Amino acid sequence: MARLLIVDDQISLCQMLEIAFRKEGQTVETVSSGKAALKKIESQVYDLIISDIRMPDISGIELLKRTREMRIAAPFILITAFSDAETAIQAVNLGARQYVIKTDKLVDELKLAVARTLEELALREENIRLRRELLRVFAQNNIIGRSSKIRAILEMIRTVAPTTSTILITGESGTGKELVARAIHEASPRREKPFVSINCGAFPETLLESELFGYLKGAFTGADGNRKGIIESANGGTLFLDEIGETSLLMQVKLLRVLQERKIRPLGGTVDAPIDVRLVASTNRDLPAMVKAGQFREDFYYRVSVIPIHVPPLRERLEDIEPLARQFLRKFALQIGKPLSDFQPEAVRAILRYPWPGNVRELENAVERAVAVSQQGDAVLRLERLPESVRLVRPSQEKEILIPAEGIDLEAEIARLEKDYLCAALERASGVGTRAAELLHVSYRSFRHYAKKHGL
Repeated sequence: MARLLIVDDQISLCQMLEIAFRKEGQTVETVSSGKAALKKIESQVYDLIISDIRMPDISGIELLKRTREMRIAAPFILITAFSDAETAIQAVNLGARQYVIKTDKLVDELKLAVARTLEELALREENIRLRRELLRVFAQNNIIGRSSKIRAILEMIRTVAPTTSTILITGESGTGKELVARAIHEASPRREKPFVSINCGAFPETLLESELFGYLKGAFTGADGNRKGIIESANGGTLFLDEIGETSLLMQVKLLRVLQERKIRPLGGTVDAPIDVRLVASTNRDLPAMVKAGQFREDFYYRVSVIPIHVPPLRERLEDIEPLARQFLRKFALQIGKPLSDFQPEAVRAILRYPWPGNVRELENAVERAVAVSQQGDAVLRLERLPESVRLVRPSQEKEILIPAEGIDLEAEIARLEKDYLCAALERASGVGTRAAELLHVSYRSFRHYAKKHGL
């Protein structure tokens, strides 16, 4: 139900329109002058305003202008008994949704105009809601974590997304570099344009060039027609070059030219075409070391790493493992149709013990497998459903204890272990002492005693 304000100096017309729109289920208020309308608009919120143009005190055009000066965005539909092209253009330039001539079909035409306007508004609000939801999904459901390192990455995404600067995302395989790239795109002004990705290590050099730049008919044997390249497909949006460290020196030269000149030329072509793309690249290799070894061009490295973002491995953000695992459990339980709502405590302990060399991707695959092999009647995911490599990792306390020939200082060693556990608990609890105490199964008073003892 929408709230409408109808403004017309003909009281009979106001009454007729009020009856018509109330029958449509709308809430309607009417006034017979522009000044009265201004008072209403200043004090109340309307979804739509229908106003006559010619009124004795303030015209509909002036009413629209003053409303916009007050930064009130309610859409206007203007009505008039006179067809005046100049007035219509002025109304549209000021932001009026529609300009309706008073005829014997006025009520029907206004009903149609109001329905169309309210539908457009609802669609716009839904798009805004979906966009916000999508950003929330990227920030909370895909790039999940409560560690300080993940929070810093999310803050960096919010900061750099509105810019056009080239970004280099580094990190081990499986850490979620593409998720970061997609989050940057979705938070940027380019979100309505394409996000196009390509794994540079998945193609030989000759094929990669044709994939990136496209080709014209006859450019090489088998080129039976023109084909648009990936770079052109990303025009206006974001181009994600995954594993850019796998590109050859010659390909780096060609990509450097694209970045510098913002132009591309398809294979077999003779004319450059302008291109507008935001480049985000990623790699799991040490590019500075490759530059020193002559395996990666220094000028290209500086062009792609204007803004570096490093995604740390899972073993360096232990406090993110459990939230990630729980999110994957919810995701795959829903997808596969299993009534799993939680992990068995022993399963959580095994997940936290395992070092996850494959990072987030390995964790996701392990949880998906565990959900798939769980019994339909299981309410919790049991330890035995996890992969053998995960569940059979021995706790660190069970490692062989080696005592050197000269012996050890037991008290100093125990003190060192105490301090290590305190620091680890604080890191996992993001510095919250009460939470750190809970993780160590000690009272907060005892935790403070140990922290003071070790100068924390």
